[in-house]
Amino acid sequence: MIDIYQIASDTLLAPYSLSESGVTAVLNDLAGKTTIDYADLYFQYSRSESWQLDQSCVKNGSFSIDKGVGLRAVVGDKTAFAYSDDMSMAALREASGKIKSIARQGQERTIKLKRHASAKADHYKPVDPIQSLDSAKKIEMLNLIDQLARAKDPRVMEVTASIGGGYEVILVVRPDGGLVPDVRPMVRMNVSVIVEQSGRRETGSSGGGGRTDYLMFTPDQVSDYVNEAVRQACINLEAKDAPAGTMEVVLGPGWPGVLLHEAVGHGLEGDFNRKGTSTFAGRMGEQVASPLCTVVDNGTIEGRRGSLNVDDEGNPTQNNVLIENGVLKGYMQDSLNARLMNVPVTGNARRESFACLPMPRMTNTYMLSGASDPEEIVASIKNGIYAVNFGGGQVDITSGKFVFSANEAYRVKNGKVIHPVRGATLIGDGPEVMQQVSMVGNDLALDAGVGVCGKDGQSVPVGVGQPTIKVGAITVGGVKA
Repeated sequence: MIDIYQIASDTLLAPYSLSESGVTAVLNDLAGKTTIDYADLYFQYSRSESWQLDQSCVKNGSFSIDKGVGLRAVVGDKTAFAYSDDMSMAALREASGKIKSIARQGQERTIKLKRHASAKADHYKPVDPIQSLDSAKKIEMLNLIDQLARAKDPRVMEVTASIGGGYEVILVVRPDGGLVPDVRPMVRMNVSVIVEQSGRRETGSSGGGGRTDYLMFTPDQVSDYVNEAVRQACINLEAKDAPAGTMEVVLGPGWPGVLLHEAVGHGLEGDFNRKGTSTFAGRMGEQVASPLCTVVDNGTIEGRRGSLNVDDEGNPTQNNVLIENGVLKGYMQDSLNARLMNVPVTGNARRESFACLPMPRMTNTYMLSGASDPEEIVASIKNGIYAVNFGGGQVDITSGKFVFSANEAYRVKNGKVIHPVRGATLIGDGPEVMQQVSMVGNDLALDAGVGVCGKDGQSVPVGVGQPTIKVGAITVGGVKA
């Protein structure tokens, strides 16, 4: 069995002449006053690479290494924070001395070293993706994408593709004396094509990834990504302008859950609710969605892009029920907001890197399956849109209002799919849409592993998902009939 404690120690402590007792002494110096509510140290080492193909040639490759430590002390809702890429004991002591000045004088306390059992979590293996294939094989994989796409359809004019891998080692030194390590792999593949017919050009894209190594990209998996990108682009060649107006909308399974993530998920993060800026603030126990809707945030799914063995404060991730049968059951919490709201932490503290403060963030957020057959859901539409895939979007956390563009959608009349449409934009607000969910499919799917979530300038990998769902009425921006 691989000892991730040893990996963390060999990567983050030993090269800088640090010891477990030494870093605990720094935390003692930082948090040894009872007037400090919370303090921690976050060590991180990350190594990443990216390879890109364009015009049938691998033109770009990049490789980066980053390392450092962040030190934090919290009093009430105020935080003092310092970070450094110098992880020597002298640098740690200097940073600790600067940030502990926020604390008032109080009684001394001593933090005792202990290793946390949370390291037993095994939601992914501590593999190094970058070492799983040599450079020649990575280039060969990208060339295969190009060859498959061009052979799939003669209308394919351009192919771009990329693969990327990351290897991250963290160690959290906690105020309860715990030293919590994690080793986090990540890979991702993206495929994009442009097709042309009669002077008209359209695009399609696909891809996936997760917390594993490059060996997940088997020839069959690569072929599936290519086929999906070409299929999407060719369908868009036949698309007509989307209608405009308020109409029934069916959202497909999987990636369309990004709308749920943006329009509902962010509003259920603890900081927005503690501050009263979320549309869901103060509504615990209320009916905030259709009784057909149960929404969870689950960081424990094996190998998923948004999963974590422990969050960035060293707390085990959980399967948190946020909305159950339409009733608001919980928010996602980090230690600061949980303490101030007097509720348990939920394993949702996340940060982009050692240079950033943690905050409540989503992991894998999705709606659970219902009882309806997806074909019956589409057949129930009298006049509306069936949105299968989404591109970009925007949401206002305070109001829940959103604007999302569909990059694959279909016109449906009297239960029949008539033709694909382009330019369909969905406009509404999350709570209202959740109230209008009238059918939920039995086909829950998670996205393929490409999600990235932004908040306060920080980006972290996430997962989204949902079954096919029907919404009674959403404003669709398109072209007036």
